[in-house]
Amino acid sequence: MDAAAHFSKERVFRGFLVWFCIWGLLSLTCAGRLSVSRQNFEVHKHLKRLNKPAVKSIQMNPSSVPELMFEENKVSEKPKERINPVTQLWHKNGVCSEGTIPVRRSKKEDVLRASSVKRYGKKKDRTVPLPRSADPDLINQSGHQHAIAYVEGGKFYGAKATINVWEPKVQSPNEFSLSQLWILGGAFGQDLNSIEAGWQVSPDLYGDNNTRLFTYWTSDAYQATGCYNLLCSGFIQINSQIAMGASISPVSGFHNPQYDISITIWKDPKEGHWWMQFGDGYVLGYWPSFLFSYLADSASIVEWGGEVVNMEEDGHHTTTQMGSGQFPDEGFTKASYFRNIQVVDSSNNLKEPKGLNTFTEKSNCYDVDVSKNDDWGHYFYYGGPGRNPNCQ
Repeated sequence: MDAAAHFSKERVFRGFLVWFCIWGLLSLTCAGRLSVSRQNFEVHKHLKRLNKPAVKSIQMNPSSVPELMFEENKVSEKPKERINPVTQLWHKNGVCSEGTIPVRRSKKEDVLRASSVKRYGKKKDRTVPLPRSADPDLINQSGHQHAIAYVEGGKFYGAKATINVWEPKVQSPNEFSLSQLWILGGAFGQDLNSIEAGWQVSPDLYGDNNTRLFTYWTSDAYQATGCYNLLCSGFIQINSQIAMGASISPVSGFHNPQYDISITIWKDPKEGHWWMQFGDGYVLGYWPSFLFSYLADSASIVEWGGEVVNMEEDGHHTTTQMGSGQFPDEGFTKASYFRNIQVVDSSNNLKEPKGLNTFTEKSNCYDVDVSKNDDWGHYFYYGGPGRNPNCQ
């Protein structure tokens, strides 16, 4: 698709959160340290590029989708318990028409919360868990902590998981809590390729504490390339019903009904692009293969799990929760989970992961516990409260 975006003529403005229906790639501009007036000009110019008007669209679909290796009709460890579907809050006000996509409208205050216009919508360095790292100073300096399951040592062409949705408490506006899949290629240095998707609570990015669907990509270890959602050129959305960055509703509750979302990411065996599917029927869009170096061929590591930012602003570990805020041993309706974990092989089949490992920097703060059964296949509970008597 040509990078000069194609858009619909229709705009949809609904409720307090403003959305518009749009098609195509969004460009990103850069700015350094500026005076207030110059900064305002750069922010205004940047918003004009993000919140573009609309024209007609071009349709594209994957050549095929991965074939399931087992049925997922049973979704609970206990037959009497039911897990419910989720939706997005903006659906209460309508949906976008065919040939358009919904895009969260960026506002001035969104951009100003970033460290610079250039960094708006971008992650900071070293946000990928390093399972093999033996350097505790490197881990602690990153400010990011994880509780994940992962596979490595082969060629992977995608992954799938069903993720329990919660609304974790985030202590500081410049911290976040997320649960996601990582599709990784290259070294954990200057050339890491990463495709990511899941749900997150990020006050700094969105200006609230809602749980939101998100994607991310980078081809140079989060240095210059990539962004969240549609905040730069990269991910090309084709779906008119699901919005990147939109709030997910409802969310799971402690000893209350549970809600989860399924995410599949796979490499099209014909075109080579990396596609994303939400649930069983929403093919959302794709990352073109030319964005990547290592992932142009395949992934070498797949990770599933949670991540938080720990700023230690008061000299103590953050109280930002991961997942439900409960440790894995709390179990169903209390701890958060990933279930039906699978990888995509070279034949475009979904298969159980071989040699599933776990990793966490500080298990007294956030932990992970992997298991397997007939209903959920490979699954794990994960998360934690952050600061507690054993995590200071």
